[in-house]
Amino acid sequence: MTGKEYLESIRDGRALYVGGERIKDATTHPAFKGGARTFADLYDMKAAPENRDLMTFEEDGECFSAHYLQPRSQEDLRRRSRAHRKIADFTLGLMGRTPDAVAGNITGLSMQPDVFDVPGGYKSNMLSIYRHMRRNDIFCTYAIVPPQGARSKDYYQNNVTQPALRVTAEDDKGVTLNGMKMLATGAAYAHEVLIGNVMPLDPSRKKEAVTCVIPLNLPGISLWARRPFNRGDEAEFDQPLTARYDESDCMLVFRDVKVPWEKIIVHDDADLSRNIYHHTPAHVIANHQCMVRFSAKMRTLLATANAVTRATGAHSIPAVRDLLGRLAAMEGGFSAMVAGQIENWEPVGSDGAMFGRRELYGTVHWAMENHSMLIDTIRELMGGGHFQFPADIGVLNDPELGAIFTDLWAAGDVSAVDRMRIFKFAWDLIGSDLASRSTSYEKFFVGPAFAVRNYNFIYTPWDDLNGIVEDAMSRYDVPHNLTQEAAQ
Repeated sequence: MTGKEYLESIRDGRALYVGGERIKDATTHPAFKGGARTFADLYDMKAAPENRDLMTFEEDGECFSAHYLQPRSQEDLRRRSRAHRKIADFTLGLMGRTPDAVAGNITGLSMQPDVFDVPGGYKSNMLSIYRHMRRNDIFCTYAIVPPQGARSKDYYQNNVTQPALRVTAEDDKGVTLNGMKMLATGAAYAHEVLIGNVMPLDPSRKKEAVTCVIPLNLPGISLWARRPFNRGDEAEFDQPLTARYDESDCMLVFRDVKVPWEKIIVHDDADLSRNIYHHTPAHVIANHQCMVRFSAKMRTLLATANAVTRATGAHSIPAVRDLLGRLAAMEGGFSAMVAGQIENWEPVGSDGAMFGRRELYGTVHWAMENHSMLIDTIRELMGGGHFQFPADIGVLNDPELGAIFTDLWAAGDVSAVDRMRIFKFAWDLIGSDLASRSTSYEKFFVGPAFAVRNYNFIYTPWDDLNGIVEDAMSRYDVPHNLTQEAAQ
């Protein structure tokens, strides 16, 4: 799919709202066109002949995007990771829901289809959906948690109007869905959405236990976007990252939405609806993409710290060099943690492969714990520099003001405009609305901290670790006289 084809494909009549305004075309609306342009450019990058070997694979005579490759070996894992890196670098690591993200979930689910070969599961549907998505280069997002107000069991039992998405009717054609689902990052730009449950469900709430993959323009679905950060009335110079990388987040509201049976992969099974992500490689493969993206973001952060200190003239100060060295060590170490997921890969079933789980969840935890510290470090390096520039680059439109700005705001070999460009970029990365949203995203996109730590607890080989201590202690004897005293 080319960028032009992609833009045309999302002009599909979906019901996208910002407050009370219905967005008729996200590809041209001032708040959304920057993000649409970025995704279109990404599709063009993937389709470029020079990137074919990196970004695609062939199977049975057909060519597909590399993020739909089912890994069968360590080399396949490397291929997927390299493709993720290319996409992450293209967006500076700032967009969490690029087309390769949820493709990892779908691919992982398809690798162990027997998980769905039980009452409540739909194995053939799962495989058919995977084949459809890779053949059509589908950009899919997901909405897999209920609204906060519906997570209390007492609320569920006592409130007549239940906001959580659920099946309210079914017939021989399919099911009818009503309610809300959170939080579909990138839904304004995606083709389809994976609806599911990543949080535990009480068995009594089996009507919420529906998992399906559906187009975002189905009748009855409305997308309620948060306030866009890209207002469209500012020059890209003044908000260079917001202008291109605000991927949006949407609440999905369902009103009598008809979903055909062939789009259903789990129905009326609360445990299965959640467990499919961990009983298949889905969660691991998808989150490796997330960590490759975070690695690219760390490179952006390190590069920004370097650029800011050069613009302030502080780059050669020993204390600043020490801080930059610390950031560089973190970036290099994190990159090694991502590579370790490939080095310590794990077999899946009879012929599959996935990234090492211990290494993956340890990396996820590091990113969650340290992102805010990285942002604060760059803020310290910037000082008050961002606030010491004119409000916007429009100052150059006035010849007299422009001359004063050009003269007084230069520093050494760095021109006033270049210094302002650096600080605008850095502020958009660490201090703008986009940056604030990103800080929350990095903390919670895998789940709350206790859930991430629980993944680390679950996949730690505690018996092996206990064996290390027991083996070490078995190498020396308790003194004979102490043994006798204990016996008495």
